[in-house]
Amino acid sequence: MQVMSLFRTKNIENMLVASRTGSLKKVLGPVDLVLMGIGAIIGTGIFVLTGTGALTAGPALTLSFIIAATACGFAALCYAEFASTIPVSGSIYTYSYATLGEIVAWIIGWDLMLEYGLASSAVSVGWSGYFQSLAAGFGLHLPAAITAAPGSVPGVTTFINLPAVVIMLLITWVLSYGVRESARINNLMVAIKIGVVLLFIAVGVWHVKPANWTPFMPFGTSGMFNAAALVFFAFIGFDAVTSAAEEVRNPGRDLPIGIIGSLIVCTLLYVAVAAIMTGIVPFAMFAGVDHPVSLALQYAGQNWIAGFVDLGAILGMTTVILVMTYGQTRITYAMSRDGLLPPLLSHIHPTHKTPFAGTWIIGVVFAVIAGFVPLGVLAELINIGTLSAFALVSVAVLVLRRTRPDLPRAFRVPGAPVVPLISAGLCLFLMAHLQATTWIAFVVWLVIGLGIYFLYARRNALLHQPGAAQPTPR
Repeated sequence: MQVMSLFRTKNIENMLVASRTGSLKKVLGPVDLVLMGIGAIIGTGIFVLTGTGALTAGPALTLSFIIAATACGFAALCYAEFASTIPVSGSIYTYSYATLGEIVAWIIGWDLMLEYGLASSAVSVGWSGYFQSLAAGFGLHLPAAITAAPGSVPGVTTFINLPAVVIMLLITWVLSYGVRESARINNLMVAIKIGVVLLFIAVGVWHVKPANWTPFMPFGTSGMFNAAALVFFAFIGFDAVTSAAEEVRNPGRDLPIGIIGSLIVCTLLYVAVAAIMTGIVPFAMFAGVDHPVSLALQYAGQNWIAGFVDLGAILGMTTVILVMTYGQTRITYAMSRDGLLPPLLSHIHPTHKTPFAGTWIIGVVFAVIAGFVPLGVLAELINIGTLSAFALVSVAVLVLRRTRPDLPRAFRVPGAPVVPLISAGLCLFLMAHLQATTWIAFVVWLVIGLGIYFLYARRNALLHQPGAAQPTPR
């Protein structure tokens, strides 16, 4: 009985009632969700990882993006079915609690902290680098001591990455104020950065030299697949759309549009940028470069447009931080509402209708991480946490099909059970191409999470309280 209670699931009907009667504002529509997904996806992946990926795959980077996008696409279909069926805050954490049980839900919620929280910190560090580069162009230079985390710059004494801390705190302030206001800011910045990416495509295509695409696959298929596992980070974020489920006016229709629409748009842009970038510059020249897109324009003699690209990179990373931090706060909110985390994290502000205290706690924690932990350390855990979440949602959608075939589904994964199984298989395949140190760190993270679960979460879970009703919003 003790073991079986670990896999106790939540009542889906009560979850739906709780979501409809909750305190969060239902203000988001399909355009907001598509732009939210694009805001989370287009950032570090297109402005930074394209250079690293080119060194791993060569011109075949375009195929690497397609492989990663395919894995995400199958997972996106599974997310869309879940999000339209159970439109409740918490993303895959909530879906797992309803289908696979509490212990699995806790593990995946803990995993999502790698994806959302550490991704916010990691992108903040990247944002800091572009911001300092842009400021240097105007002759402004910050003291070296406040430009990077301790030990991250060889031969230079640094104490804190202050710009990364500041942007995290500013984003936290925006999110704590209200989701409608956050969406408006995100939509504006997304429109600008899409314009910048399209400008690069329109200008860069005229400078492509097909000879740079030969050999197309210099490192063979292994290089292509390794790059796919690497650039998978570029697509992280579309699932953050599902975290907004309780704040969507028509979730059954709008959530699938937001998830799938944003992924399609971003895939087309990624493939076009990768093809043009490697067509302008021989891929070997991207070694040690953290601004590959603007480098391609500089190489083509378009320095003034390269400046716009740098600005677009800053805005792109800002929206990623915004959406990923938002996703983190909503998952924490859901876990707290269920009693697995302290109740303060799910307290709703009477005026702003946001988990105000929880948003600030999350924001401050990951601002500190951004300020004091080097980017390389942060990046190690993000991909594996996301891939494991995607694999799990693919399995969970099949479980829910079998256990609750009666549930109304506004969107259904086509080709089930084949498509969900392909999704899980692709995710596991990409996980196998990650470094051994990443797997070790992942296991350590899970062990810490299980310790917290058995010492606090399991004892305080509302689902286990004698006579307790289904958890409802505070």
